[in-house]
Amino acid sequence: MAKCDEGYLCEVCGQDVAELTDSDLYLRYIIGMLDPEVLHTTPERHIRCHPSLAQYIVADDFAPVAVEGPFDKRTLDPEFVAEREALVTRGWRRLNEVATSGVPIIEYPLPEVLDAIKARSTHK
Repeated sequence: MAKCDEGYLCEVCGQDVAELTDSDLYLRYIIGMLDPEVLHTTPERHIRCHPSLAQYIVADDFAPVAVEGPFDKRTLDPEFVAEREALVTRGWRRLNEVATSGVPIIEYPLPEVLDAIKARSTHK
């Protein structure tokens, strides 16, 4: 099967990441954890297959994810956790919004991330 016919396979579980709303890759892009220049070369994962990030999504329509060990948010600085929850949850909501909006991929990121991307591109 040609690579383009395979879809986007999760590097963790090997299953197809069939929905944009399940994409860890695009969530990280939206919140600024992934440079747009490497978007096409970065492996895909389901959001839930990246529990150290998924645990920060706090929404009624997203079942909580718990992490055991050193990356468990319950063991981290509460201020850091609150900031990370706000960012990742906003990103997850944005991911769900762009999945049905027809917005061009270059406009997926959160406003502050878009501003940072534009600022970097003008300094090159």
